[in-house]
Amino acid sequence: MNWKGKTAIVTGASGGIGSAVCEKLASLQMNQVITGRKMDVLEKLSAKACGLGAEVMACAGDVTDSAFRKSLVQNAVERFGSLDVVINCAGIAQNQHFEEVTEEDYDRIMNLNAKAPYFLCQTALPELRKSSCATIINITSVVAHKGYPFQSAYAASKHALAGFSKSLANEVYKENIRVHLISPGGVYTPMVALARPDLTPDMVSLPEDIANIAAFYLEMRDANAIVDEIQVHRSGKEPFA
Repeated sequence: MNWKGKTAIVTGASGGIGSAVCEKLASLQMNQVITGRKMDVLEKLSAKACGLGAEVMACAGDVTDSAFRKSLVQNAVERFGSLDVVINCAGIAQNQHFEEVTEEDYDRIMNLNAKAPYFLCQTALPELRKSSCATIINITSVVAHKGYPFQSAYAASKHALAGFSKSLANEVYKENIRVHLISPGGVYTPMVALARPDLTPDMVSLPEDIANIAAFYLEMRDANAIVDEIQVHRSGKEPFA
């Protein structure tokens, strides 16, 4: 499928996976509204993407804020005339003993990892219904399927993201709207590097790997074969573990 001139919203673009996704979509010459908390990072990313032939609008803000989510959809439509793709990359993790997790910790993780993409999809849905190639891609995690120690709140948020994505997919597929999941294991992002300083880029997947999978979903958009979810693990991990 030719995605040139189609429009995407990408959250978490000032982070590792979101940034890589933005660059990949730029190589497809897609218009983008990108968001994150760091405007300086978004502006550099926008300049790089524009150099690849894309048009990019950077919007710094907090996707847990309802008004900001609405502005992202509004900006996409007003600037580019339509909205075709939403890719939710924004997320946070926290390694913590279960008994140490506070309600504030829990709410912060759930609000960004589950609530924000839920309601961004809801806000975007009326515009996506107008597109002939409407696609939602949500970045979950291996912990959407497994429970690792010291990641109870993170696992709860990613299970929630996967669960609502499956329900949404079944609600809207007859309207020709696709909802996909990417569930990576360890990816070498700034967040992971901070949490696991013992890891090096050659030990885990790279953000570019996840961006290529997102592009695969888009390239398959007109195919009769549909892949709902792709689970990803690093090359050194045993298969099907």
